[in-house]
Amino acid sequence: MTRSPSADVQIEGSRLQLEIWHPDCWTLEVTDDAPGGLLGHGVYAIDGKATGRFTAYGRSVDDLEALVEAVEASPLTDAVWEADQHYATDVGTPDPENATTGLVVQYELTNSINDALVSRGFIPDEPVRMTDGREYWTVVIHEDRTTVADRLDEIREEKSATVEIETLRSLHDGLTNGVFRTDRLSERQREVFELARTSGYYRWPREVTAADLAAELDLSEATLLEHLRKAESKLLDPGAG
Repeated sequence: MTRSPSADVQIEGSRLQLEIWHPDCWTLEVTDDAPGGLLGHGVYAIDGKATGRFTAYGRSVDDLEALVEAVEASPLTDAVWEADQHYATDVGTPDPENATTGLVVQYELTNSINDALVSRGFIPDEPVRMTDGREYWTVVIHEDRTTVADRLDEIREEKSATVEIETLRSLHDGLTNGVFRTDRLSERQREVFELARTSGYYRWPREVTAADLAAELDLSEATLLEHLRKAESKLLDPGAG
């Protein structure tokens, strides 16, 4: 049983970015071997099975087709069908230059880590990213940090999972409307912005140059700066597209 925080603990709530690996997960096995990646928009228990809504994306149509074929061929998926991707493009996370399609996938409920997180108060705040054999969750939770650590340990033990905290920030204003502007960044914009932020690009004096970041991501400096410009516009201007 999770212990209750003592009366003198001030609970502000936290927003965490988690990197997760767990066994018998088709999203991790598929993205570890096939090109492209997946975005998860929700997992639901239906007739004893997990049924999830996903966006599959790739740098080309060939990459996307290879990824979808890998999802269909996985021994860990029971049923796969393509769905209208309008919802996925509304989220805005995949890059516009990517080839994308919507998927609905049915698989064993015990192989999903969703319920282990949600049942302990970790509420997904953005689509879950699956790429290169890892899941990346952004969640909010209204508990003190000791309880957060304890509950993550419970998940690690229950699911034989590796759960790493990439970032943890207090929600100083509490849990308000649950909407965060980073939801509106594309996959590439998020990748570029997060690398710039964590590498010290926005510190003064700067700890890394745009050329350094571009080299790490195998991009031209001009392309990287354009991704940063678009990300910053979305983050700073709620009305930006």
